[in-house]
Amino acid sequence: MEKVATECNRVLKKNKYCAILIGDTRKRGHIIPIGFNIMEIFLRTGFKLKEIIIKEQHNCSSTGYWRNQSIKYNFLLIAHEYLFIFRK
Repeated sequence: MEKVATECNRVLKKNKYCAILIGDTRKRGHIIPIGFNIMEIFLRTGFKLKEIIIKEQHNCSSTGYWRNQSIKYNFLLIAHEYLFIFRK
């Protein structure tokens, strides 16, 4: 993603916007904050964060299974994605 962020910064004109839609995941029972890791990469390459929009996810293929698991093991589902708006 660092290469992607660097290339976006290279080709984007000054004061123009770049938007990234990304969600988080779980691994071995712990949340992996992929969204915030990506945000940090874009900030490091020179973008300024204009906005964070939190969007509800719909139509996840594993929702039924994970809904039952979340009740059984007492955890919340990841039901959102981040839309990061960056400005060069």
